[in-house]
Amino acid sequence: MKKFLVALVVALMAVAPAAAQFRIGPKVGFTTNKLHLDKSGLDSENRTGFTGGLMAEVGVPIVGLCFDASLMYVRRSFEYTADNITKEYNRDYFEIPVNIKYKFQIIGVEKIIKPYIFTGPSFAFLCSKKSMDALKNKSFDCSWNFGIGVELISHLQIQGSYGLGITKSVESNLDTNGNSIYSGKDRFWTVTAAWLF
Repeated sequence: MKKFLVALVVALMAVAPAAAQFRIGPKVGFTTNKLHLDKSGLDSENRTGFTGGLMAEVGVPIVGLCFDASLMYVRRSFEYTADNITKEYNRDYFEIPVNIKYKFQIIGVEKIIKPYIFTGPSFAFLCSKKSMDALKNKSFDCSWNFGIGVELISHLQIQGSYGLGITKSVESNLDTNGNSIYSGKDRFWTVTAAWLF
């Protein structure tokens, strides 16, 4: 029995790369961003931005496990209030989200509808200006995404995710001692649609 199980595992490992599917296609959507500031008395409101780019996916259909990576242009907007003054800013990024995805195989309808869950890191590189009045954008931002989605007719993927900022995305100008007065991390919802060929 043990020999049979070992042989089965080896056979699956050999077949999996051959059965792996590689697909690529455009991906577009919108994002709602809120800046989580680390100082009381400051407030940030949700603002909507957009995203667009290219997505690639590699998966093993029998197992339902996939990996995807995207190269996206993202505009994140945020509004914050300090000293009763409200300001709105836009930040532009080239973002690379990398996810592990599990697709649920529903027998009989998997060619029509296939729900999935995913998670993974996202790496964003600032491509707009760093300075914004009292704030300074960080040139690199890292977050962790959690999401759900559905694949329709084996090509269209519609998904929603929540991004939890890991690194600081903005800092205030420095005080007299050379320290940042306050900083903020991004929290954002993203909804996208991708068509994979």
